[in-house]
Amino acid sequence: MSRNLITQKEVAEQLGVSVATVSRVLNDRPGVGPELRQKILDTLNEMDYTPNLTARGLAIAQTHAVAFVVHMSSQAAAGDPFYSTIMAGAEAYLARHNYHILLTTVEDQLMARPEAFSVIRQGRVDGLIVAGPDISPTFILHLLAAGVPLVLIDNCLAQSAVNCVLADNKGGMYDATRHLQEHEHGRIAFLSGPESWISNRERVQGYRQAMVEAGLEPLILHAEETTIAAGEALMQQALEQWPDVTAVGAVNDAVAIGAVRAANRLGRQVPEDLAVIGFDDITWAVMNEPSLSTVHVFKRRMGKLAGQRLLECIQEPETAPTRTIVATELVLRQSCGHANKDIFRG
Repeated sequence: MSRNLITQKEVAEQLGVSVATVSRVLNDRPGVGPELRQKILDTLNEMDYTPNLTARGLAIAQTHAVAFVVHMSSQAAAGDPFYSTIMAGAEAYLARHNYHILLTTVEDQLMARPEAFSVIRQGRVDGLIVAGPDISPTFILHLLAAGVPLVLIDNCLAQSAVNCVLADNKGGMYDATRHLQEHEHGRIAFLSGPESWISNRERVQGYRQAMVEAGLEPLILHAEETTIAAGEALMQQALEQWPDVTAVGAVNDAVAIGAVRAANRLGRQVPEDLAVIGFDDITWAVMNEPSLSTVHVFKRRMGKLAGQRLLECIQEPETAPTRTIVATELVLRQSCGHANKDIFRG
């Protein structure tokens, strides 16, 4: 029988632990041992009304459908082609194995009440591909507790084991920064996004490592969004704070495009006065003026690998979680002074 949302207090009382301990687990924070962490997740599963499809037997519950989940307010749901290309890769692979994909968006309100996620509650899918760094750990952990096979894309948990597919964020930004250094740029700023996002943290790490190894000062600015508008604001701030900057690395292509617009408006021509490199290689990167140098993420391959891993988990529910890293490639175009490379590979 379905029941209302269980509280952290109820879980804590059931196990004889503090509410703070339960909260740390549900928010994927450290400070809880692995055995107790798993016990709390198991208890959440037992007390929650969401059906455990694994326990029921996937052969009985099988729908041959997979949900591709993105956050409603993210770029994924706002026209950014990054996640649609990933989904196309997953869809192509799963279609060959007689599965179809349902695109599902979640709003902030639903992320705060994951037990109300109808796709799981109604048993409409055999598995989930959850894409984007802005999906909260609490939401992900509730999905894991429901016992449905799950693969994350462009996201991962720090404290709990989960299947995930990530780009080589650190290596890609390291290579981009080294390229700028090799072309005699020493004052290189990095325009960063939310510090809670794993992709952002890893790209910052790659940039910082390249700067420190070269004996250069890291110049990092953060924004709470990774949009064109955020890139414009960060670029203006960077030029005000460090007027001698000659190159910029951006956390993604949208931020880089915004940086180019702001630089041109402020009298700094790209690439003559300022070199700019983005990350992701979305279709807009080629169409930008000047065309955008960037780190290519093999999005279709990420989708295919996520679909492949999800199918393995559907067929073998007890398989151990894996973390898959997909290599990136530096693509040099006009925004850092190179000839245009106008092939888009997805």
